[in-house]
Amino acid sequence: MQKWSRLSEAEKAEIWDRRRQGESLSVIARHIGRDHAVIRAYVNKTGGVQPRPPKQSVRELSMHERDEISRGLSAGDSCHAIAARLRRAPSSISRDVGRNGGRKRYRAIEAERAATQRRRRPKLSKLALSPRLRSEVEARLQLDWSPQQISAWLKVEFAGQPEMQISHETIYLSLYVQSRGTLRKELVKHLRQRHFVRQARKQLPDGRGQIQDRIMISQRPAEVADRAVPGHWEGDLLQGKPTDAIGTLVERTTRYLMLFTLPDGRFGAEAVRERLAETIVRLPESLRRSLTWDQGMEMSQHSRFTIETGVAIYFCDPKSPWQRGTNENTNGLLRQYFPKGRSLARVTQAELDMVADRLNGRPRQTLSWKNPAQKMAELLRQSAAASGATTA
Repeated sequence: MQKWSRLSEAEKAEIWDRRRQGESLSVIARHIGRDHAVIRAYVNKTGGVQPRPPKQSVRELSMHERDEISRGLSAGDSCHAIAARLRRAPSSISRDVGRNGGRKRYRAIEAERAATQRRRRPKLSKLALSPRLRSEVEARLQLDWSPQQISAWLKVEFAGQPEMQISHETIYLSLYVQSRGTLRKELVKHLRQRHFVRQARKQLPDGRGQIQDRIMISQRPAEVADRAVPGHWEGDLLQGKPTDAIGTLVERTTRYLMLFTLPDGRFGAEAVRERLAETIVRLPESLRRSLTWDQGMEMSQHSRFTIETGVAIYFCDPKSPWQRGTNENTNGLLRQYFPKGRSLARVTQAELDMVADRLNGRPRQTLSWKNPAQKMAELLRQSAAASGATTA
């Protein structure tokens, strides 16, 4: 069995929906919780073009109606009597009975299976039915014309001849989709991009696939950069396999680390927001001032997170991990405990707390050889003292 054949119809629909939004296959795999190779195999099999779902005409008999026909025939009813009950034309009933074994051998399941087979698509395409049109298209593809140029040229050159008109989408389908492959596969090399699979859109004109209303790191207060004021954090997801991860938080002044699990390791935006909020609100208010994150879509609910916790989120520039240097260095240390390729879907919070305690107990040169746990304890004492003084 092919790996992609295990995909459910809902998962297939989500794959095509996300490809229309311009998401890469690796991002799609993470979101639906499947291996990247499975998604790639399915898209390659379809040529990068979403298959049309089979549709049954309302004029065709349904499985329920065929059951009624079978029962009626067993009871000795005439086709006219059965048709009257089903509110169908007698000729529709008699034709279905005649083509599926007659009155004595008619079986509803076999009749439905035969009808499904006759309904199978795709039928022959326009290129397959017109050798002249196919010859013109192939000749111009060999001249390195694009399908759009060929379609436009045909409309001008053969104006008034609808049999010689074809859309560029139909040309692409014949090149990419195996079941529609009336054009020779070697003609793909004449396309400018030379892809063997129809590619998803990469540029999204309306901002889809990007985090909305984000505040960039350039607007972050200066006190964050010089590490003079505690309570500013850097965060990220540490991936195990492509479909699972854990959350990491590092305080910039003390290098104190906090880790949190995600449900089954999956990092959808809602799960990340909920678990991140649960983790950070355990801190006193004076130690949760801001959070710096990259532009991963797992943080698309950042506005709601800020409303719930009061913590402002600042986003790094694209491809600039150095802007979260403390977190990047800490993630490198975490690889000693969570190597790449290891599934993190079943890691418990107790395991994460143990690893965090070990790293927080290591002395750091940047902290004058104190450890992050000691520095955080000092801050917590100061916070508690300040709170007590205010109350008094």
